[in-house]
Parts: sequence; structure tokens; C-alpha cells
Amino acid sequence: MKQAVFSGAATALITPMYPDGSVNLEEMKRLVEWQIEQGIDALVACGTTGECATLSREEHLQVVSCVVEQAAGRVPVIAGSGSNDTAFSVVTSKEAAAIGADALMSVTPYYNKTTQEGLLRHFCTIAEAAGLPLIVYNVPSRTGMDISVETCRKLSEHPLIAGIKEASGDVAKASRIVEYCGEDLPVYSGNDDIAAPILSMGGKGVVSVVSNLLPDHVADLCRRGLNQDMAGCRAMQLRLLGLIDALFAQVNPIPIKKAMNFAGWRAGPCRLPLIDPSEKVQRLLRKEMQRLGISILDTGGEGR
Repeated sequence: MKQAVFSGAATALITPMYPDGSVNLEEMKRLVEWQIEQGIDALVACGTTGECATLSREEHLQVVSCVVEQAAGRVPVIAGSGSNDTAFSVVTSKEAAAIGADALMSVTPYYNKTTQEGLLRHFCTIAEAAGLPLIVYNVPSRTGMDISVETCRKLSEHPLIAGIKEASGDVAKASRIVEYCGEDLPVYSGNDDIAAPILSMGGKGVVSVVSNLLPDHVADLCRRGLNQDMAGCRAMQLRLLGLIDALFAQVNPIPIKKAMNFAGWRAGPCRLPLIDPSEKVQRLLRKEMQRLGISILDTGGEGR
């Protein structure tokens, strides 16, 4: 049985930026510190929510290094290191390992895609080159590539493949992965809106966008689920659904960055081609944040 990289809630961190679009490492440090104070179980740097697609290689290294340094071993730091180029993923994964990341998260190849055998070779090559546990990331809505349950079973046999972030939105599929792979491939929900159902089926937690705003709430949801308090877990899931809907009313991370600005963080803008959310979505965000007791400290979009 493998040692899970984490159990519970991992925040898929935004990458704070200055108004000119450059990376704001000081705000990233402040965000990491607050997340840990609020009881989050792990941190993911440079994932989809962190705008990895538009970060330069140098910025990617700076952000991962910043998160590792600020976390200082208190929670696991998982570095996003995936791309559709296995060789480039190997380079960024080795760099993340050298910086001190505890684990990697790598998405399925996109655009060029591959076969199921290609997926196996892609993920195993990355993990073996970096020598770190690797959580595979399945998000077919973004990549056009879906990891089959049989491929998950084969991946689970590799000692460095340490879990799957399952973001297909298919609870039945996640349940089958748990059934066929058990403890050899921990399943993490990649969708905030079905964290409780996946926990109830034996999942180990969630990689969350919502926890940028409410790390304590999402951590509590997961702890209740992991401790078999399914009534409490379900209640928290239902409490968060309105905010989750608002945060995914447009493509992630457009709404979460605006919401973080509203909450007073210096999240800054998204980089093009991502733009500000519509006025309708902004109104919905403010409404749901206020419903949950999150003070709206900024309405101009640049935070404190």
C-alpha cells in the first residue's frame, strides 16, 4: 500500500499578479501562510487555477520555489508540471524536485493527445525522471483526453504514481477507480461540487478552487468525509454549492481571481486570453460571498 501524498483538502492556488500582469510573489507568500493557518492539508502550485499555461518557465520556478519556501515543510507542496510534451514535462518536473516540491501533478497531454499506452509511458517517464510521487490529472473537458479505468489500474502498479485528480465530473467512474485500484491509487476529486460524493465512495480528498477563499470550510468538509461523518460532509457540500456554481459560471480561474480581489487579496488580473468575468458573474460572486459571510473589501479588482 502506497503512502498518500495528502488526505483532505489541497488548494489549487491562484497565482497573484500585479496590475501589469507580473507575478506578485509577496502576495503569494501571504496567501500560502493564511492557507496553512486556516488548516489546509496541501498546496498545489502552478496548476490550471495558477494560470500555468501562461507562466514562463522562469515564473513557474519562481512560484513553486516561493510556495515551497513559505510552506517550510508544514504541508505538502505539489508542483504542477504537466504539458503535452513529455520531454518538457521531464525538465520542469526535475526542476520542481530540485527546488524541494514534495510531489508533482501532471495533466494528460492535450492537442496532440495520445493513446492509453502513450498515457502510461508519459506519466511513468515523468515520475521516474524526477524521482517524486506523481498525481495524474484527468480533465477531459480541457484536454480532450480521458484516462480509462484500466489505464488507472496499470498506473496504480507503478511505485511513483501516487494518485489521480479525477476531474471528469463522473462520480461513477471515480468509484470504479477506487474499486479497482484501492489504496494503490488514491482518488482526489478535481471538482468542488462533487467532493462529498467522491469522499463517500472512498476518495481521499479534493483539489479545490473554492478553498482559495474558504480553506477552513473545504478542509472541514473533507475531514468530516474521511471520518465517516457523511451528514456533516453533505451539509457542508450543500452550503458551498451556490459559491461553487458562481466560481465556475465562467472558465476557471476567471471568477476565483475576481472573487479573491473582492475579498481583499491582491490577486490582480488574469493573463490574456483570460479576461475579467461578466458583470452578471461578478454580481453572482458578490451575492454568494456575502451569503457565506465573506466581506467584500474591494470592488475595483486589485485587492488591498
